[in-house]
Amino acid sequence: MDALSAPVSRETQDAYDALGEDEGSPLANELIATERLRRELDSSDFPRPRETRVFAVSNQKGGVGKTTTTVNVAAALAQRGANVLVIDADPQGNASTALGVDHHSGTPSIYDVLLDDVPMAKVAQRCPEISSLWCIPATIDLAGADIELVSVVRREFRLHDALRDLLEGPGKDLDYVFIDCPPSLGLLTLNAMVVAQEVLIPIQCEYYALEGLTQLIKTVEMVRKHLNRELEVSTIVLTMFDARTNLAREVADEVRAHFPTQTLEQTIPRSVRVSEAPSHGQTVITHDPHSSGAVAYTAVAREIAMAGAPAQGEHQ
Repeated sequence: MDALSAPVSRETQDAYDALGEDEGSPLANELIATERLRRELDSSDFPRPRETRVFAVSNQKGGVGKTTTTVNVAAALAQRGANVLVIDADPQGNASTALGVDHHSGTPSIYDVLLDDVPMAKVAQRCPEISSLWCIPATIDLAGADIELVSVVRREFRLHDALRDLLEGPGKDLDYVFIDCPPSLGLLTLNAMVVAQEVLIPIQCEYYALEGLTQLIKTVEMVRKHLNRELEVSTIVLTMFDARTNLAREVADEVRAHFPTQTLEQTIPRSVRVSEAPSHGQTVITHDPHSSGAVAYTAVAREIAMAGAPAQGEHQ
């Protein structure tokens, strides 16, 4: 077992115990491949971008791995030296939970930023597990924000103005900002798209994968035409991928056929460790860094980092 002589994850060890260390099995081979990828990533460069990259992570279909993708990609980039901010714009507050920050009712949050002009720097909390990762939490107060914003001046630009002030001041050294959007196309999502340059769309490898995606793309095009000319769908991540099933492979092929340049090579497998990490107030990146989910999200983070790397000869 030279290929796995280094310490492995609990997920890997549990599988080998069940297999009786049968190296010829497909699962054993998959685990070895995961460990090899992890070691490759350990020695890889994750270049920091020339300027702050702002992502709106959006898909109005729920349960596609949107929040999971947001927090784990952010954590993976932060662990590799980037300064990263996650803005939790989903009233459920799941990103806040996964990053281990306080978000009970009354906690200073993104609601105060959007409705009361509180500076972002005053509500941002440092993630306890990773020192270069911050989160602006969401509380239950955000649930009515879509309605409350309707009568507010510059309602589509509230997040834009607040983030601009942050990036021009105390947040000038941020490399990435990820905005976790709610599973809808209301004013909260619209605010995220107005301030972002890039849209990251997680798509699950299941039957209704592309359902609703047409409307999301139309919304992006509308925002680009009327409110934010810089916005583009730059990144699509295939989640809940099971290579053993024909359905997953067919969905992946269909998404790649429609979005060949935006769809990342790395897919995200189903993983128990990914699902259980938030219950510990952690991302899977810190909860079980050797697990298949952590390795996959780190590989996604590398692809994102490489896409924004300074051109050869440029100074970072």
